[in-house]
Amino acid sequence: MKLLDRILEVGAGNPRSKALCVHGPESGDTQSLTYGEFLASAAGLAKHLLQWRMHASQPLRVGLIAGNSPGWAIADLALLLAGITEVPIPLAFSREQAGNLLDACDAYLVDGRGVKALKHWGITLDTDAPVLELKLDELIRNGSGLTQLPVFDPECDWICKIIHTSGTTSNPKGVKIRYLGLSALIDSLMCCVGPHDYQRYLSLVPLSLLIEQVTALYLPACSGGHTVFLPPSIPLLGSRGVNARDYLGYIRRNRPSALTLTPALVESLASEVANSSESGEALMRRVFDQPKSPSIACGGAPTDPGLLAALAERGIPVYEGYGLSENSSVVCWNHNGAYRAGTVGKPLSHVSIRLSEAGELLVRSSSLFAGYTTEDPSSCVLDEDGWLHTGDLAEIDADGFVRIIGRSKNIIITANGRNLCPEWVESSYRSLEFVEHAVLFGNGLERVHGFFVIDDELPPAIAEHELRQYGKCRLSEVERVETFHFIARSDPAVQRFFTVTGRPQRTKLWSYLKSQMENRREAKC
Repeated sequence: MKLLDRILEVGAGNPRSKALCVHGPESGDTQSLTYGEFLASAAGLAKHLLQWRMHASQPLRVGLIAGNSPGWAIADLALLLAGITEVPIPLAFSREQAGNLLDACDAYLVDGRGVKALKHWGITLDTDAPVLELKLDELIRNGSGLTQLPVFDPECDWICKIIHTSGTTSNPKGVKIRYLGLSALIDSLMCCVGPHDYQRYLSLVPLSLLIEQVTALYLPACSGGHTVFLPPSIPLLGSRGVNARDYLGYIRRNRPSALTLTPALVESLASEVANSSESGEALMRRVFDQPKSPSIACGGAPTDPGLLAALAERGIPVYEGYGLSENSSVVCWNHNGAYRAGTVGKPLSHVSIRLSEAGELLVRSSSLFAGYTTEDPSSCVLDEDGWLHTGDLAEIDADGFVRIIGRSKNIIITANGRNLCPEWVESSYRSLEFVEHAVLFGNGLERVHGFFVIDDELPPAIAEHELRQYGKCRLSEVERVETFHFIARSDPAVQRFFTVTGRPQRTKLWSYLKSQMENRREAKC
């Protein structure tokens, strides 16, 4: 079933049900929109966008420069209805990265946070290009009374989105997402979720991430549920200077039925649960203010299997998954009825997987992308048989559950000829409560170096002692960090080295560490 058909069918059957809302910092939901208002607002905006499309000499690419909000969701649906390619602009990108993305757009939709981002970047949009500011009251007013929805339904497939997520270069790869591919993905995911799982989804990470569009917008809308956004004053996970632990309070106050967490927030949740003597419903009410755990998904970077197993034992399963934009997001996913801690689950029903002789995970599916607009070092190869070479090393057990070992290009070969896969060692170090991020380096080096983002109040000397003790007790001699580098959690430099999902930008970070070590050597001379 096509994505728009699903959403419109649900909306038509539940016009007075809540679809979108913003939760106030202290009070309940504010700015609630029903499905009737949501669809009508999107239809009104789509009619305006169709005027842009009619006057364009080529297929339009519209840059969406906005923060998480009902307006973002309305714009996204309107672009789908109008058959116009959406280019979400990550507000956390650098000026150069954002500028390269915006230069490739033909028109722009901007909200208040988008205006602030443009000022911060020092970017002025092309005066010849159409620009529309997203104001929620106007969107609702313009859609009021509309009953006929414009639906772009061509006979052939089309590019509905161009996703830029890597942030590894000044001109990150642009992944072209097919509408029918996205629809196939949603079909498979809807077979994995329960009818009530996505009745109230709390959005904590940027909607510029395709996985958040899928889980925060499409799964609730296809289930008849609603999406809750934090107020604009509260930064999203992955923003500069935020502490993942602070979001546990937002989760408790909002009482969601589903949400997607970063590994850092999963680790904070595990720490909160481990420090509690309560169990059963009492624990659920303490952590979530409701009698049972919400449906929690996580991904983006490895999470310590021990933490996931401990949470599951306390009645809080965290459904780890694996995906990439080249497959329209999800490839494998644990879910209720098919769950194994320490794995990323089984492949979705429309996805086929196999391992190469070198152990690389290969993917083939009906939701694969249509190619790149630009490529960067993280780009994948699609071979002549239709298999996507992910670059990830994996294992597949006898029951079909997949375990991701790490990136093939990240394998460390030390000067002593020892091989080390850093990702799972990093996730092990992150299980320590004071460690926000851990990144290992060691190619051609006699010692393994570790970069650690730690609590502000913890002296580095104490952190190093604790990490050394942990390594002696839990890790092999090959895996232990011997040379330590520390940075405080609140240091602005942290955001430069990690994506919003916590994935380290290793090349950039190692260049920084080498320059720091060189400066220290020169200072001693």
